[in-house]
Amino acid sequence: MPNGYMGKVLWVDLSNKKWEEQTIEESLVKQYMTGYGLAAKLIFDKTKKGIDPLGPENILGFASGMLTGSSAFFSGRYMVVGKSPLTGGWGDANSGGTLSPEIKKCGYDAIFFTGISDKPVYFLIDGDKISLEDAQGIWGKDAEQTEDAIHEKTGNNKLKVACIGQAGENLSLMSGIINDKGRAAARSGLGAVMGSKKLKAIALKGKQKIGVADREKVKELNKKFKKYIDSGNFLYPDKPILGKVLGLAGKLTWKLKFFPRDDAQAWRVILKRYGTMGVTAMSSQNGDSPVKNWKGVGYRDFPVSSKAYKISDERVLKYQEKRYGCIYCPVSCGGIHKINDGPYPLDWTHKPEYETLSLFGTLLLIDDLFAIYMANHLCNIYGLDTISTGNAIGFAFEAYERGLITKEDSDGLELRWGNAEAMLALLKKIAMREGIGDMLADGVKKAAERLGKGSEEFAIHAGGQELPAHDPRYDPGFAVIYSAEPTPGRHTITSLGFGELQDIDARFMGKRDMFTTFSKRYQYSGKGKFLQLGSTLTQVGNGAGLCLFGLQMGKPMPVFEYLNATTGWDWSDDQWMAAGVRIENIRKAFNVREGIDLEKTKCTPRVVGNPPLADGPNAGITIDEDTMLREFHEAYGWEYPSGKPLESKLKELGQDDLLEYFYGK
Repeated sequence: MPNGYMGKVLWVDLSNKKWEEQTIEESLVKQYMTGYGLAAKLIFDKTKKGIDPLGPENILGFASGMLTGSSAFFSGRYMVVGKSPLTGGWGDANSGGTLSPEIKKCGYDAIFFTGISDKPVYFLIDGDKISLEDAQGIWGKDAEQTEDAIHEKTGNNKLKVACIGQAGENLSLMSGIINDKGRAAARSGLGAVMGSKKLKAIALKGKQKIGVADREKVKELNKKFKKYIDSGNFLYPDKPILGKVLGLAGKLTWKLKFFPRDDAQAWRVILKRYGTMGVTAMSSQNGDSPVKNWKGVGYRDFPVSSKAYKISDERVLKYQEKRYGCIYCPVSCGGIHKINDGPYPLDWTHKPEYETLSLFGTLLLIDDLFAIYMANHLCNIYGLDTISTGNAIGFAFEAYERGLITKEDSDGLELRWGNAEAMLALLKKIAMREGIGDMLADGVKKAAERLGKGSEEFAIHAGGQELPAHDPRYDPGFAVIYSAEPTPGRHTITSLGFGELQDIDARFMGKRDMFTTFSKRYQYSGKGKFLQLGSTLTQVGNGAGLCLFGLQMGKPMPVFEYLNATTGWDWSDDQWMAAGVRIENIRKAFNVREGIDLEKTKCTPRVVGNPPLADGPNAGITIDEDTMLREFHEAYGWEYPSGKPLESKLKELGQDDLLEYFYGK
């Protein structure tokens, strides 16, 4: 039996209600790993240019990673893949929770769906049983109700379920796929692909053993790594000391303009106590968080003492019933919360993360934490991407402010900055495609095309995908990653700041300066290799099924050691990184085949400082995109600006498949 992978994938033909296994040779795994690397290779080979993302030819896949089931820390992610209806190019989304190992326990590295069912179904693997089950009685239910209904119908509450809510059924291009009643594979609009196939859910419970070459070595690596993760606990005892200073820190850092080396110790502590929401107040002030649809300034429009702190750290932690961690996680940055105050009580809900708090709070000037809790909960049950949805509402608020949308157009809603009730009402309309929600349900790029009147100026996206709550004017690395990654508008890859948390310079470049790459972030030349290495490390992580936060624990995260112990291959770091480049190349090749280049994926000019802000931490910044993007392409070995992998690079990597496709060799 192979180690680190199962050696098989399953193809499910929804049109004909049939399925078949495909054996995966080790040589292919050594080229692309598993995760979305293997998935991208198989989908690239089996699809043609120009297929309709919502048509029967598109392939929807669910993939585990090479470290899934090994018990390696942070190895609990699975990936959903396919052609994105939101961007028209390669699409993938990433989620944690407990689903990922079940894919491999069912005997497969990935499960792919083709065709379109003639009626709503869900796909079931329960031990040795494989079936497509009638979902007509479940269609129309939200994600939480769907999971409960499948458990009740099958009599097996141990099934791991991933499903769509009403947004996916209604083919919203901002819809995602929900597992564990609130973990979301949210990006790329793949919930709409699932909805177009009339596939309501997958439900998995396997019993096969997952092969690991040296489990004792994995345990030894975990023990050593855990000691490192816990090493900073003494800095901040389990009291609300940290939260009290975060907002002030945000105000000071942009004024001081001084960034000494950070060894990720504080980030580890913040994650363990608060999760990502611990930096909401700080990021609203230092220029990281977008404010007022990317045109505002935190200290002026969303001050820390009167607004930002209301939706950050201790205020959110107050409602936590218990910490929540994805499988194999030593940090447990999530939380299960109960809201017994305010107008929107919830018996239980998942803790809102930084992205959600920022994009429903700071971006919209809403400081009502209870409304944001409800917005997060509604996105989870309807199956909406909180990043895209927050941006879509920000677009609508600005259009209303400019008089491009009237109260009559908005179904009577007053879409004013800070109006929490209007935000919640609009969110529901988006999920159900009702009234103005129908215009917004396919994202801001298409909304601007429908609205016209110059609204594309403030439709914030890259290649059709709305941007996360990390401003490129604060970290110019995001301008590169948002534009040049095969799935544009994504922050879960790297940046200048994230690259330092990944310890890219120390790990791969043989240096560790006191004055960091981030400190020199407005010196635009010389950053391409740093960003490429950070991106490549994340490609390895996504091939392995690793969480980005694990990669942000610094150099002591034993990525390659885990992989060698699991597979038994004894590869060098360079060999694993070469696999990461191959993964990036096959994903990029998908977009090149679709005719997608940088001119189609660059960020909306506003977010790169064109025109620049007049005040605040990002005042006067206009990013030299071309220099950074050109150097990033050179570092990867891509043509600029097309993104086509160079012949010499493909030969070096042994990617004969792409050599033949692009160069006929």
